[in-house]
Amino acid sequence: MNQKPIPTALITGASRGLGLALAKALADRGWGLIIDARGSEALEAARFELAAITEVTAIPGDISDESHRQRLAQVAKARGGLNAVINNASTLGPSPQPPLLDYPLEVLAEVYRTNVIAPLGLLQAVRKQLKPGAVVINVTSDAGVEPYEGWGGYGSSKAALEQLSAILAAENPSLHIYWVDPGDMRTQMHQEAFPDEDISDRPLPEESVPGLLALLPGSLPSGRYQAHQLETETP
Repeated sequence: MNQKPIPTALITGASRGLGLALAKALADRGWGLIIDARGSEALEAARFELAAITEVTAIPGDISDESHRQRLAQVAKARGGLNAVINNASTLGPSPQPPLLDYPLEVLAEVYRTNVIAPLGLLQAVRKQLKPGAVVINVTSDAGVEPYEGWGGYGSSKAALEQLSAILAAENPSLHIYWVDPGDMRTQMHQEAFPDEDISDRPLPEESVPGLLALLPGSLPSGRYQAHQLETETP
């Protein structure tokens, strides 16, 4: 009797925070994983933990690097293709964040390379490995739709990612493309955004995971969602 192949997800920025929380949830549900992050030690720790549950391949590197994206695509091909791609990796930029009129343009370009160009570059790299009906989740932020003072760099990059996602959805109706605001979370990036504040009252990333899981069956129309407003479905 042939066993049904396990689904495979590629998750960027999966060594900590929301990426790692989602990877753990998918591993518990029988998904195979391909994960990456810039910090090799933290990524190896995540791989070691996940490997006790499921098949996982961890590739350290910077998602804004084309050669790294090609390596991820090669692994995806070797694993038999992808059922889901979660573009979770992103960068905040300077901390504290400067107003736009003082924002170093070379730093802003780097923020856009990581938060906008890299997610599209990854999808271009793995496009032949996306299985029919594959799900793409681009992690965004309310800063991409609200004009928060001091969030011009990160917020405008997420606004660009949202429009990019919307056009991808219009151009690729056979895929399920979602851009998802996970809400405030108690993460290292959030602490960097508010370096002088106590963020212990923010919810843990695990509280945003059910909303992402609800999208993985691909039963909802492509579009923008807020994680905390989604009901959980088991993929």
